[in-house]
Amino acid sequence: MKKIIPALISLLILVGCGNGGDSKAEESFISGSGAVTFIDSADRISAPEISGMTLLGTNYSFSVGKVAVVNVWASWCSPCRAEEPALSALALMYPDVAFIGILTRDNPVNAEAFVRKRNIPYPTLIDDSILIGFRKSLPANAIPSTVLIDKKGNVAARISGAVTVASLKELIEKVSLE
Repeated sequence: MKKIIPALISLLILVGCGNGGDSKAEESFISGSGAVTFIDSADRISAPEISGMTLLGTNYSFSVGKVAVVNVWASWCSPCRAEEPALSALALMYPDVAFIGILTRDNPVNAEAFVRKRNIPYPTLIDDSILIGFRKSLPANAIPSTVLIDKKGNVAARISGAVTVASLKELIEKVSLE
């Protein structure tokens, strides 16, 4: 009996130290509620420069002058996977709007496979340091987060959490009409 108790304690300690195979990114994942925030045009500030290498190995640079939808996502994130069909459909519905993905806290190989399998029609940048530039306006503090940039290059709105066709379409049209 005296030998069993130390063995059980050791086993419990080892089991307690395991993380069950989850990644650190998944453990610290914050899910948004779907809340929509819109900023009046007089109160907006400039969005950061959005450029860099894409998942598919090309260089991309967003040019101010048209509305942009910037979606922050990861391939392991279930709300991100669930919202992707809406984003792709809206990207095709609004060809004059720049749709841009920003991969965060993910393995680029897994994300590239996801993009290719789903045939996502817009670029995804692999430099999530771009997100730091949103910290003074509407930070992308949940995964997924979607930020809209107006034609002047200012941060206009954010959806914290998964988008729906209705919520994003309404914001795109509102910002496009300005």
